[in-house]
Amino acid sequence: MFQIQRCATDPNSYKSLGDSFRTIFRIEGLFGFYKGILPPILAETPKRAVKFFTFEQYKKLLGYVSLSPALTFAIAGLGSGLTEAIVVNPFEVVKVGLQANRNKFTEQPSTMSYARHIIKKEGLGLQGLNKGFTATLGRHGVFNMVYFGFYYNVKNIVPVNKDPTLEFLRKFGIGLLSGTIASVINIPFDVAKSRIQGPQPVPGEIKYRTCFKTMATVYQEEGILALYKGLLPKIMRLGPGGAVMLLVYEYTYSWLQENW
Repeated sequence: MFQIQRCATDPNSYKSLGDSFRTIFRIEGLFGFYKGILPPILAETPKRAVKFFTFEQYKKLLGYVSLSPALTFAIAGLGSGLTEAIVVNPFEVVKVGLQANRNKFTEQPSTMSYARHIIKKEGLGLQGLNKGFTATLGRHGVFNMVYFGFYYNVKNIVPVNKDPTLEFLRKFGIGLLSGTIASVINIPFDVAKSRIQGPQPVPGEIKYRTCFKTMATVYQEEGILALYKGLLPKIMRLGPGGAVMLLVYEYTYSWLQENW
């Protein structure tokens, strides 16, 4: 929501993270915090499967090319992010549209009816269910490039600890840094995606159309910090979340290799 709003002086805008929690609860009720929850739930399993499966496949393909391990991890991460974006973008369009609705939870359309509305009105293309596609490619491509590249390269530098608990904390710490740094680097793409997929400033007029043009417009009209709106909640979600995800993947992958 921080990324969609254009002006902090607007009486309807959120002034801070705490203010957004209070305002949403006051206007939209408790369930206002769960608007747009179904699209990410539906997308999460195929999204993660695509992310890690394609990462491993890109690593194998890059193994035939004489690249350094550091470059291999980064490029494989970039490829997995671009592939993941193809799967997740339609869900993001529906999610952002539902979350931008300031009405009470009980007064807004269901996920499926809103998706049908988008398809009927705007179609399946880049102006409809897949609008903001290039920004989503940038968001996921850059995030995964930094996320996987940083994690695996730093993990290979920091010595392994024989104590299982300390080794777990070593991996968790590196994963936390990976998710945090990746979030900081990719957030301008996230802001651009939210502006394109969210409601336009003037109904009926498309102001935010393409990824880099949207970034330029936001920068010119609102300043450089506007490209980092929503950074704190993003870090709070993807920092520890990214660490947990990598640890679950690594331990599950190791277990499957040993037992299967």
